[in-house]
Amino acid sequence: MFAKAAPRRHPLTRLSTLLLGCGALLAALGVHAATPTEAQRSAFKQAWTAAQQGGDGWRAYAAKLRDYPLYPYLPAAALEHDLRQTDLTTVQAYLAQYPELIPAQDLRRDFLLELARRQDWSGFLELYQPGLGDALACDALQARMAGGATLDFDRDLAELWTRAELPGACDPVLQAAHDQGLLTAPRLWARIDRAADAGKGGTIAALATWLPAPQNQEAQWLAQALRDPAAAVAAAANWPDTARARQAAALALQRQARRDTPAADAAWQQLQTRFHFSASQRDTILRALALFHATDFDTNALARLIALPAAAQTAATREWRARVALAKQDWPAVLAAIAAMPAEQQQDAEWRWFRARALAATGQAEQAQAIYAELAGETTFFGFLAADQLKQPYVICPRAPLDDPQQEQALLAQPGLLRAFELYAVDLPKLARREWARALDGADERTRLLAVELANRRGWYDRAAFTLNRGEAMRYYTLRFPLASQDGVVPQAEQAGIDPAWAYGILRSESAWMSDARSGADARGLMQLVPATAALVAKRNGLAWAGGDSLYDPATNIALGTRYLAQMAARFNGAPWLASAAYNAGPNRVDQWVAARSALPPDLFIATIPYKETREYVARVMDYSVMYGWRLHGSVLPISDRLTPIGQPYQLPNSLSARKPVDCPVPPPAPASSVQVSAAAATVNKANR
Repeated sequence: MFAKAAPRRHPLTRLSTLLLGCGALLAALGVHAATPTEAQRSAFKQAWTAAQQGGDGWRAYAAKLRDYPLYPYLPAAALEHDLRQTDLTTVQAYLAQYPELIPAQDLRRDFLLELARRQDWSGFLELYQPGLGDALACDALQARMAGGATLDFDRDLAELWTRAELPGACDPVLQAAHDQGLLTAPRLWARIDRAADAGKGGTIAALATWLPAPQNQEAQWLAQALRDPAAAVAAAANWPDTARARQAAALALQRQARRDTPAADAAWQQLQTRFHFSASQRDTILRALALFHATDFDTNALARLIALPAAAQTAATREWRARVALAKQDWPAVLAAIAAMPAEQQQDAEWRWFRARALAATGQAEQAQAIYAELAGETTFFGFLAADQLKQPYVICPRAPLDDPQQEQALLAQPGLLRAFELYAVDLPKLARREWARALDGADERTRLLAVELANRRGWYDRAAFTLNRGEAMRYYTLRFPLASQDGVVPQAEQAGIDPAWAYGILRSESAWMSDARSGADARGLMQLVPATAALVAKRNGLAWAGGDSLYDPATNIALGTRYLAQMAARFNGAPWLASAAYNAGPNRVDQWVAARSALPPDLFIATIPYKETREYVARVMDYSVMYGWRLHGSVLPISDRLTPIGQPYQLPNSLSARKPVDCPVPPPAPASSVQVSAAAATVNKANR
C-alpha cells in the first residue's frame, strides 16, 4: 500500500566507541549538551519557514539558536532555495564550517547540479567528490572533456556501463564515447543484455541506434518484446531464426504470458516450431506459461506445473504447485507438492502448516499433531493457527526493555542522534530518519535498543519497527507494537464499529507508524489512504475534509481510515480477514476471488490469493491484530474467530467474548555451541513478523 549509504563502521562498535569524540564534535559545531527547550524549537520552526523562502530573513528568528543542534540546517535551507543566485565561494564556506553534516552533503550535491546546469565546469571540478551518484559522475566526465580530456572506457565508463539504465546527464558522455569509437558492438550488446534482464526497453532502443545493420534491427526486436510483447509475438512469426531473434521471441512470450496467458499459449504453439530455442529458453517460456496458468487457477494448471522439466523448476513454481493443489483441496497433491520443495522451503511456517493440514486430511493425525505442536510455539500467524488447532494458549515471550539511564544520557549526547530527535520534535521526520540512520550505522544491538527506547518515549514509534526487525530483537513487543492513545485509535475504531486491535493491525502493517508515509499510488499517512478515497469516506460519514495533506495528521487519518475499514468490513459480512485483503488489493479484486473460490476455508483462501503482497499482508494483519489484542487486554481473541468462513457473519468482539490466555514456556537451557544455531532458527521462524 505504500520508498549510496555512508560507509559502515566496524560491526563490533560498542556504545563507548560510538560516543568517542562526542565532546569534540559538539564543540566544533558550537553545540552544547544542554537539553533543547520548547522556546528554541518554536524559534527554529519560524526560522526554518523563513529559511525555506531564501535570503537572510531567517536570521531574525535565529538569534538565540546558535547553540541549538539544528542551527546548521537553517543557512543550508536558505542556500538551497537561492542556488541559482549562489556562488561557489559561499557554498564552500558552508561546507568548510559543517563538512560532515547531512545538509552539507545535500548542498554539495545540489550545487554541483546547478554548476552543471550553468556549465561552469571548472567550478564543478573544484567542488566535485566521487560517490555522489551516476548523474554527477557523468557531469564530472563532461567537465573533464570540456577541459580537453578524452575518455578511457576502462577508467571512465566501465562501472557506468554495468547499469541497466542511466540518467539523462550521461547522454552527452555516451555520445562522446560513441564518437570516440569506444562503444563497440560487443560492449553495446553486453549492456543491452543487462537492460533486457532488467526490463529496460528504453535503454535498448537508445543503444540500438549505434549498432550496425542488421544488428540494430535485432536490438529493436528486444526493445519491442519489453514494450509491446503482444505486437512482438505477432511479428515474431516473420523473424529469421537467429540467436537474437530467438532471444527477443522468448522474452516476448514470457512478458505476454503475464498479460494474456491464453494468447501467449497460442503463440508458443506456433513459434516453438519456427525457432530453435535453446533448452534454457524453452524452460523459461514453459515456466512463465505454467506460472500464469497457475495464478489464474486454470483447469490444467496443476498438471502443467508437475510436468515442468526439473531445470525449469524454481521456488515459485514449487509453491504454486502447492497453492493450486490447495485450491482443489487435493490433499495428496498438496503433500506431493510440499515434498518436491527443497528442505529450506519446506521449513517455511506456511508449508509446515499446510503439510500438517494435509496429513490430518489423509488420516495421518499423529504426524499432523507433531507439526502443530512445533508451530504452536511460534509467535506468528501460522503459530497462532496451530495453537488454536491444539486448543493451547498463544506463546508470546516479550523481552523486557533495558534500564540504563546513564548510558541513555551518554547516547543523548551523541550529536547525530540529538539532531535526529530534535528534527522529529520540530516535525521534520524525513530528515530525522536520515540523521538516525547515520548516527546508528554500525552500532551494536544494545545501542540501537537504547535509541529505540528513547525514541519511543518521544512518540517516535516507527523507529522500533525499522530498527528491531531481526533475531531476538523482534521480541521487544511493547516497543514494536506501541499503543499511541493520543492518536485515538481505540475510540475511533469503536465509533466506526470495528475491533480496535484490528485497526491497530492495519495501521501497523500499512505504515509501521510513519505518519508522513506516502506510497507510489499517493496513499498517505498512518493508514495509507488515497486522497480521493478519503474525501469520499469523509463525505459519507459527515467528517471534516481539508484536503490530501490533512491525511498526514494522525487524528484525521485514523478517523477516516477506521471508517473506510468499517466500509470494507460491511462489504464482506464483517470478516476482518477479507476486509484486510480488500484494503490492500481493492474490493473488486476480492469480489473476483470470492466468486471463484468462496467454498474454501479461510486459510486455504488466503493461500490462493494470486498476489504475494496481499497474501502476506492478510497474514501479517491477522498476526498483528493478535499482538495488539494482547497489548490492549493481556489476553487475545483467537485468530480463528477472526477467520470466519466466507458468507458467515462476523461477530464483533465485546466484553463477553471468550479470549485466550498467552503463555511463555521456559525453554530448556541450550548448550553453548548451539546458541548461534538457535538464534538463526528464531530469525527464520519469525521472518514474517
